[in-house]
Amino acid sequence: MLKEFKEFAMRGNVIDLAVGVIIGGAFGKIVTSLVEDIIMPLVGLLLGGVNFTDLAFTYHKATVKYGVFIQTIVDFLIISFSIFLFIKLFNKLTSKQEKAEELAAPAPSQEEILLTEIRDLLKAQK
Repeated sequence: MLKEFKEFAMRGNVIDLAVGVIIGGAFGKIVTSLVEDIIMPLVGLLLGGVNFTDLAFTYHKATVKYGVFIQTIVDFLIISFSIFLFIKLFNKLTSKQEKAEELAAPAPSQEEILLTEIRDLLKAQK
């Protein structure tokens, strides 16, 4: 059983997943800081200093904090848009790199050119 677990844990997909989770957690902290410390204060200024988290009402003894819910939705939208922009930028950079690699493909060698000419001559004879 220990051997099977070792094979499972050392499989590439599991390690890639673990790395993705760790990097995702770190990226999540960056995006959360961006939203809470930079974007939301600016949104608050645009909305006249309204802080959504303070919005609530009390019904009997229960306090319904609907402002926290609104704040969570706004945070989600900003975070998802930030991730969308990041992925879009990443894909753009990746496609530029792939195009550069395609353009930098090596020219055929003299031997390949000669073999291609021979092939074309043999086709023409038939």
